[in-house]
Parts: sequence; structure tokens; C-alpha cells
Amino acid sequence: MKRLIALALMGISTLAAADEVHVAQAQPVVEHYTYATDLDVAKVISVTPTADVCEVVPAQMIYEDHQGQRHILEYRIMGNGCSNG
Repeated sequence: MKRLIALALMGISTLAAADEVHVAQAQPVVEHYTYATDLDVAKVISVTPTADVCEVVPAQMIYEDHQGQRHILEYRIMGNGCSNG
């Protein structure tokens, strides 16, 4: 009976480890935008909201290219916290 429980626990831990590897492989690397970056955007998944500060801040866009590959693009944007008064 102890062997059966040990085998069951080993099987569960192996499945959990395999799932962690799959999740780690599925997360794309963050690419940093430059003016020379050649973008292939077929579908925008999400864009981070712009911060309410008066300075340049980083932002990210997650998108899919025409081959269905998911990308994370980090770029710099001016915050929304500036007033003209």
C-alpha cells in the first residue's frame, strides 16, 4: 500500500513539474522597442495603462504576429500627469 501511495505521489509531482516547464516555455521574452525594430503586429492582446505622472515611463504591449507567436514589447511613453496650466 505504501508503494502505491509513493507511486501516486511521484506521478502527481511529475505532472506538476511538467506543467511548470510548459508555463515557463510559453512566456515570451520581453523585447525592447527601438526605432529600428521591425514590428509584425497581427493582433494586440493588451497594453498597459499609462501612468498618471509627468515623465517618460515604460509601458508594455502584448501582441501576436502573423504566425500566431505571442510577443511582449516594452517601450517608453509620456505619462498622463502633466498639466498645461
